[in-house]
Amino acid sequence: ASVSEPAQKCCTENIQPFLTSILEELMGPVSSGFAEVRSLFDKEVNEIIQDFQQTNDMTRLKENVDQLMTLPFNSLKMEPCYLKVNLLQELLQDLKGRFKVYHIDFVIQRTQNFMQELMENAVYTFEQLFSPSRQADSAKVATTIEKVKLRVLK
Repeated sequence: ASVSEPAQKCCTENIQPFLTSILEELMGPVSSGFAEVRSLFDKEVNEIIQDFQQTNDMTRLKENVDQLMTLPFNSLKMEPCYLKVNLLQELLQDLKGRFKVYHIDFVIQRTQNFMQELMENAVYTFEQLFSPSRQADSAKVATTIEKVKLRVLK
């Protein structure tokens, strides 16, 4: 009871007024990283569409979709997404001094884990929605892939 009132006063005066601006500042790199995940997924699926339109090879299409499924675990391709979030390192250093924010690396790592999880969900959903269409007429496959991609991105 004797600590509650001074703690509430401290939070109300010294932390709460800054929370909105801190959140906005931190969301920049986070949003940028997630936008990069979306862009990477879009680019990879577009490459699958282009390859299929050039080759019209269903076996190669299956290989490309299987390769897409490994995208979340491809650190080379995911790295640009992760790098966007590394900007949090600088932002959180400032907060560390002002608000005693610790475990900066943990915050960045968790954000990157969420980005990988988002990509896993995107490629899994793509594969699940597209899988029944693989036996369809090859003339419609590219259109179907595009529709599935747009559905996943939605």
